[in-house]
Amino acid sequence: MLNLEELTLYIDVSSFKIFIDGNNLKENIINHLSRLNKFLFNILSIMHLHMKPYLPTNEEIENTFSNFTGNKIISSVEYFPIRQSGQCRIYTYPFTINNYARISNNFSGGLFKYVHEISLFDEHHFEHEFFIRIAQSFPFLK
Repeated sequence: MLNLEELTLYIDVSSFKIFIDGNNLKENIINHLSRLNKFLFNILSIMHLHMKPYLPTNEEIENTFSNFTGNKIISSVEYFPIRQSGQCRIYTYPFTINNYARISNNFSGGLFKYVHEISLFDEHHFEHEFFIRIAQSFPFLK
């Protein structure tokens, strides 16, 4: 595996401690793959917030990718106090995976031409404008 040159990683992780960020990826993957030239990923971390004293911001997560080169990296951090959970999505753009799970009201948009299936998640109602963003961002939904 040390000779791996390309890696596409698509995972969902549930944790009580951390969100997966650039530091985790460097320490646990990239530093062990010296020949890695292309690294595409879509990682959704879900953190349970029971007695969690520190909650990272989206800006803090973004800053962990400051030394990454190649594809643009998008991050989104959201907290759901009623459910006592948070989620952090990090992915390389353009997004090449065919499904996009747990989209919330804070979805910022973009063009996702490979996505054919989505799922929604939020503590608040979805409004009409949200569905317009969805229709524009995912033109090839089934």
